[in-house]
Amino acid sequence: MKKILVANRGEIASRIIRTCNQMEIQTVAVYSEADKELPFVQAADEAICIGKSPVAQSYLQMDNILAAANQFHVDAIHPGYGLLSENGTFAEKVEAQGFIFIGPNADTIHLMGDKISSREIMSRAGVPVVPGSEGNVENAEKASRVARSIGYPVMLKASGGGGGIGMVLCRNESQLQAAFRSVKARAKTNFRSDHIFIEKYIENARHIEVQIFGDRFGQYVHLFERDCSVQRRNQKVVEESRAPSLSIKQREQLYEIALLAAKAVQYKNAGTVEFIMDEEGNFYFLEMNTRLQVEHPVTEMITNLDLVEWQIRIARGEAIPLKQENIHAEGHGMEFRVYAEHPNSFLPSPGKLIKLQWGSGSLRIDSGYREGNEVTPFYDPLIAKCIIHGETRKECILRARDFFEQTTVEGIQTNIPLFLRVLENESFINGTHSTNLLEKMKE
Repeated sequence: MKKILVANRGEIASRIIRTCNQMEIQTVAVYSEADKELPFVQAADEAICIGKSPVAQSYLQMDNILAAANQFHVDAIHPGYGLLSENGTFAEKVEAQGFIFIGPNADTIHLMGDKISSREIMSRAGVPVVPGSEGNVENAEKASRVARSIGYPVMLKASGGGGGIGMVLCRNESQLQAAFRSVKARAKTNFRSDHIFIEKYIENARHIEVQIFGDRFGQYVHLFERDCSVQRRNQKVVEESRAPSLSIKQREQLYEIALLAAKAVQYKNAGTVEFIMDEEGNFYFLEMNTRLQVEHPVTEMITNLDLVEWQIRIARGEAIPLKQENIHAEGHGMEFRVYAEHPNSFLPSPGKLIKLQWGSGSLRIDSGYREGNEVTPFYDPLIAKCIIHGETRKECILRARDFFEQTTVEGIQTNIPLFLRVLENESFINGTHSTNLLEKMKE
């Protein structure tokens, strides 16, 4: 594998290119008209514009990406996260044209991308799933029957959804009836399928996930767990590893279930098994992300491993680089997603980064922008990920506070003031917070 095309943008494209450079693999960046001045374009050995600024006219244009791959004679394509990374059709097209897709096979992506089928597969494999409907909920009458049988509140979810998109919380019958048609219509528009399902909404839940890897030799390992309970609009903003306030027994149970899930679909490459944990400490399968996660650096921080290197090595046919007993975690890591958005309303704040001065400390910054760049309204407003490490969780929190207090951003608004409030929050400091932390902080 001598040359890789990175079918993504921003910080994740830069991050993949960095590992390729270390492995002496050449890189090709694809970019939109809006992104031509961003660091990832300059970081690659070669780069080509694949379309106009709107994402549908550039980064989602499979044929344009594949044309670039052919033009530059690449060996493989790394999809990053988001965009086409969990599109089974894209994976099929990549392989049909003779390129290696750096990720799981297309069949696995299709299976796990359909949340109804993934629930059924996991349930059959003995993986606990959130109580809910079986199969597609075709109409509002069936939705009512399911909701009454499992009890309100419930989550109405699009089968093709993910990343917090395509779900609505319903606390009673009237809310369910009001939301059903709109969720079904949005599912059809956004995910090309109007199939929806219902799950019991678990109050005061924690969102915990396990990083897993599989290879073509049938070997599977986990790289410990991450807590992703600090969320806005069902999307993560702070992640940490290890998860606080879990017993050794709970961690071992998590890993066992996650590896069971991986084996159930003969998983290959990097994946993440996401769970919801209730107040009694029970874990339930939410979904499997068939790609590299946004928050993978927090795992790299505590294991001192390069997950992108592992992805590339497994994609070119090698075995998982380490046995389970040789994978160790040291200290505590936290990742903060810095967004160009209002810290209270979470509305996007595009504009020019007039000043971008990060604080100092024991940390890593994966940034998609540099001072002087324009944050445009066409894409997810993630500017950078700041990953802090400490010997203990307490030390990590203190270092994060110092870092963000020293950081200066001018020209746009960011959610850094929100981080400073989270880092002072008693339940977060104690590690007893849940996914409704930010809502409670508004009260």
